[in-house]
Amino acid sequence: MAFRSVLIAGAICMALTGGSVTAQEASLNLPPPILTIDQDRLFQETRLGARSAEAIETEVATLAAENAQIESDLVRREQELTERRPTLPPAEFRALADAFDVDVQLIRDAQDEKARELTRLRDVARQTFFNDVAGIISDIVRERGALVVLDRRDVFLSADRIDITDEAIARVNATVDAE
Repeated sequence: MAFRSVLIAGAICMALTGGSVTAQEASLNLPPPILTIDQDRLFQETRLGARSAEAIETEVATLAAENAQIESDLVRREQELTERRPTLPPAEFRALADAFDVDVQLIRDAQDEKARELTRLRDVARQTFFNDVAGIISDIVRERGALVVLDRRDVFLSADRIDITDEAIARVNATVDAE
């Protein structure tokens, strides 16, 4: 019985070893069932994605400038309050300082809300972009006979030939140029 198991194991090893080159050669000609794509590159390097990102970045720059102006105004107000402190009765200074703190908190809350809204808009823009290019990606998947597309960041190791990012960028840009 043991001899028979060794014989079967040996036959399997020979079959696998002898056939591995043929299987490997054959697999090079077959389309991969799994493809990868770098979603960030696709968004950033296509004209459609760049347009979308540019609109959001303009809003981000506007908010940053607004925050810098607000910070400058608050620093000035705080400095004025600090300079007035020696001439004010403690209760009056405390009331002014408390009012300043309330103003600072209200401003911070408002600016934080604006930042959250920009983040939400960025997320919506990316989702809209990927919805807009889903048909192009589907065409590539269908042409390659693949079953699934994974984000390249979620893949530990892969062959470069399964990455469709460059092809997708070129097709999205060609579609945008044709419009």
